Amino acid sequence: MAIKLGIPSKGRLQDKTFDWFKARGVDLSRSTSAREYAGAVLGIDGVELVLLSAGEIPRELGAGRIHLGVTGTDLVRENTPLWRQSCAELTLMGFGHADLVIAVPNVWVDVDTLDDLDAAAARFRADHGFRLRIATKYHSLVRDFLQAKGVADYQLVDSQGATEGTVKNLTAEAIADITSTGDTLRANHLKMLSDGVIHRSQAALFLSKTASLNSDETQSLNQVLAALEISA
Repeated sequence: MAIKLGIPSKGRLQDKTFDWFKARGVDLSRSTSAREYAGAVLGIDGVELVLLSAGEIPRELGAGRIHLGVTGTDLVRENTPLWRQSCAELTLMGFGHADLVIAVPNVWVDVDTLDDLDAAAARFRADHGFRLRIATKYHSLVRDFLQAKGVADYQLVDSQGATEGTVKNLTAEAIADITSTGDTLRANHLKMLSDGVIHRSQAALFLSKTASLNSDETQSLNQVLAALEISA
């Protein structure tokens, strides 16, 4: 058996992950087949590379089906209930930066803070008879954040794509979404609340606390972490 290292299956996140490991003296190798989502860690026996979508990696870590995984800190916190019980954040990797933020229409000139949003939500419910809608796919993170900040009289509506367009399409009054530069928000006439950053995300290396390990696998895991100069 081998320990399994899950990394993003495509795109810039995969490229950056390969570069990050290589800069630390650990070479990752993709399968020569474009259709095969697998690979290897060169120079360290007993390690299998598993290529998964970034969204799948938190689930596989939590279930103990992979031992190590590279994914966004936002995805682990959103998709893994009580995530600290099932995995450990070993190190931040310095790429894949994006902020989960709350944004409202630019025309809401008197709404710049969470307190303003809370007041606007109360007015909205009184005027329209239903709660102000916030479109997002990050239900857990957004709900916990707004509850901690005392914002009420809102409802979350699910949006799995083109979230910035929901306000224009009249399916939501505000949004909570990931942004790197803010350009897409501005293009859709939205502004971030000044205190509306929910989570500053980046790629991180996680260790599963639920994956089983025999003595050989433990040795392989320790070799990887030693090569990366990381202590579990």
